[in-house]
Amino acid sequence: MAEVNTVVRAAGGVVWRPARDGVEIVLVHRPRYDDWSLPKGKVDPGEHELAAAVREVHEETLVRGVPQARLPSIRYLTSEPGVEKVVDYWSMRALLWQDRPADDEIEEARWVPVAQAPALLSYAHDRGVVKAFLDLPPVTAVVALVRHAHAGKRKEWAGPDADRPLDTAGVGHAAALSALLRLLRPEWVVSATPLRCRQTVEPLEMPFDLDGAFDEGRSPEAAAAALRTLAARGGASVVCSQGKLMPPLLTVLTGRTNVDFHTRKGTGWVLTFSGDRLLGWDPVRPLRV
Repeated sequence: MAEVNTVVRAAGGVVWRPARDGVEIVLVHRPRYDDWSLPKGKVDPGEHELAAAVREVHEETLVRGVPQARLPSIRYLTSEPGVEKVVDYWSMRALLWQDRPADDEIEEARWVPVAQAPALLSYAHDRGVVKAFLDLPPVTAVVALVRHAHAGKRKEWAGPDADRPLDTAGVGHAAALSALLRLLRPEWVVSATPLRCRQTVEPLEMPFDLDGAFDEGRSPEAAAAALRTLAARGGASVVCSQGKLMPPLLTVLTGRTNVDFHTRKGTGWVLTFSGDRLLGWDPVRPLRV
């Protein structure tokens, strides 16, 4: 086996839109390689993989994609000796699109019925990602469940704990988290009642509701029921909760007792639903300098 000295990170998506007879996805033809592939590209230094996926999809296809579910990552050796590429993929709903003019990088971005995509794709690993997409039931809702950002130490705060604000680091972490959450195009935002939770979602610059069901010390079962009620609305939502409630909440929601759901401050999980069925849970961890 060839020795790997360098790993190149890339990201992309299976971007879909409704069609008369089902679903179409967008593929790209690259004249340099004379191949058909899923839209993807390299992650820039300091860029989060999810942000790179959305950016690269738009650059290669002129489609504004909204991430819905994590798909399998692929890895393969490139034509350069000792260089391996790892590509992270997401299923994305096409929000806006337009025809892309041909250039030296992309000769054509073509919408094709998803059942016909495997015959056109040049690489087996891309066909495997499309199969994983086809195996997904229709996504009806996405809920980002996040923990509030850093708010100093409880013992060093003299006032009521519910009034403890984000500290300087927490303000930065909340901004970084919100930048990722905006990629999901949330329609609803819900916060636990403590000030630090409210301040964590404020950078989204959206109206938000308060729900004590997501406060620390509340029943995980009640919190899971409240989250499912939010998911039943459809679309995308953001919920900000607290560290001691989130692991048991996620255990109740997923039914998994063997998963470590500990969540760092200013991070969270993207939960994907098809109706009342939870399809998956993907960590969302903003990069921190």
